[in-house]
Amino acid sequence: MQLPARVIAFHLPQFHPIPENDAWWGKGFTEWTNAAKAKPLYRDHYQPHVPADLGFYDLRVPEARAAQAQMARAHGVAAFCYYHYWFGGKRLLERPFEEVLASGQPEFPFCLCWANATWTGIWHGNPKRVLVEQTYPGEADYRAHFELLLRAFRDERYLRVDGKPLFMIYKPRDVPEARRVSDLFRAMAAEAGLPGLYLVGVAHHDNWNPVTDGFDAAVVQNLPGLKSQVPWRYPLLKARVKLGGHKLTVYDYQDLVDTFVPDKTREPAYLPCLIPGWDNTPRSGMNGLVLQGSTPELFRRSVRQALANVAGKPAGHRLVFLKSWNEWAEGNHMEPDLRDGHGYLEVLRQELQTDGEAR
Repeated sequence: MQLPARVIAFHLPQFHPIPENDAWWGKGFTEWTNAAKAKPLYRDHYQPHVPADLGFYDLRVPEARAAQAQMARAHGVAAFCYYHYWFGGKRLLERPFEEVLASGQPEFPFCLCWANATWTGIWHGNPKRVLVEQTYPGEADYRAHFELLLRAFRDERYLRVDGKPLFMIYKPRDVPEARRVSDLFRAMAAEAGLPGLYLVGVAHHDNWNPVTDGFDAAVVQNLPGLKSQVPWRYPLLKARVKLGGHKLTVYDYQDLVDTFVPDKTREPAYLPCLIPGWDNTPRSGMNGLVLQGSTPELFRRSVRQALANVAGKPAGHRLVFLKSWNEWAEGNHMEPDLRDGHGYLEVLRQELQTDGEAR
């Protein structure tokens, strides 16, 4: 059965220790460090999120990567979009993907997203502390970056649209002279014998037009901001928030679920993004953002809307992004936890199969 869309899940690699994180946050730090220490901050606050089937895995272990791919495939996920970090030639957290590339395993499609943001201590109460600055040194650096990416673009597993490798830049508006960079990457792709590139950026509430900067499409991530737009439903917490200048913001997922996939994503250049949940308090504590009350059945509404919005597009362009596969310290994961098990995964599988059978 042909599925009605290709669902592409963002994949975070920060589940293995690296020397830089050891120095910044302590020996052995990974994303699990934040996720495991989380505590409820108010009544009915769901924390911590504890992994079920896959456990507290280490992405240096091939079996862990294989288990992720097997689970994703079984529930209709078509590819992982691995976050990729490039800071003017310096790379971080590259080991899991490098091993995927070198080993040929798992045999599961993938693409890359350049997560081009400066790393700071914001999630640990120190936003002014710059850990690694995202820089844009110029053409020589862009060329070196592309040459590195080319190894992945040539892999048979790499996700393609119209035969072109899909490459994403997370913050396209931060790239100086983005049009020149997109033109350069396309020219280098042609020189390398590729049929082109399918360039995608992420739009965050800024009405960014991808075509203006030489991109093919924008993924619309419609997360709310940190200023409440819905009635406050936790009066005890409201009193706490006034203490110490904290900015904890809580939205009801049910109030926002129908806004996650806007009508704009019916247009060819805009791609929907599913959001199963959000709670970054494991990282940022009382300065966090929580989407309270997410359930698999509420998530189903977003899945249906996304599939409906891409149904009229050419078959190869029916792309739905998913944020995300495994961002545990943001309460933003499809991997099973002890509370919901396979609930979100089963909803995704059911809706993809139902829609596919209807076709």
